[in-house]
Amino acid sequence: MLWRHGQTTWNLEHRFQGQTDIPLDETGEAQAEYTAKRLATLRPDAIFTSDLSRAQQTAAALSKLTGVPVTPDKELRERAGGDWEGLSDEEIRTRYPAERASWNPPNGEPTAAVADRVAAAFTRIAGTLDRGQLAVVVSHGAALRLGMERILGLPALGVGVLGPLANCSWSVLSLVDTHWRLLEYNAQTVPEPVIGDDR
Repeated sequence: MLWRHGQTTWNLEHRFQGQTDIPLDETGEAQAEYTAKRLATLRPDAIFTSDLSRAQQTAAALSKLTGVPVTPDKELRERAGGDWEGLSDEEIRTRYPAERASWNPPNGEPTAAVADRVAAAFTRIAGTLDRGQLAVVVSHGAALRLGMERILGLPALGVGVLGPLANCSWSVLSLVDTHWRLLEYNAQTVPEPVIGDDR
């Protein structure tokens, strides 16, 4: 199960967060606690998280309810946003129209590199599980989406085949033999506006 972190002030302001370490805001903390109650009923066997604080705070809400320890993994970090980090979507569109069209931030991490890194982390984590076990992986909007697209063999179009993930939404991947399947995408417990990629 892949779980996007809760809301931050930069999400609310439509700012590109990338690897800038922004914590959850009050709404994000409430989203994490509310969603953790639902996910806890699935009795996860392991919890892995990006080492950025917004993901760690989200994972901690589930760990508190289940007693399952959290394992930080820097390979689950959001893409490095380079010159875009901290900028609003409007600023990015104005200053970097060509790069915005292909979603490749100047001096940032290329889309293909993010997809490869996160898909490799998913595969490695799946390898730690026994048959029938469930891991919850807490990460970021673009990282999760790009990792899923890569592992499912979807084309790398830059703008993404799958739509953006809402804060605190989850998606479910299943590995049967050597084949990955997407069982659920962008599910959430409470309605909220979709604000785009992890900004």
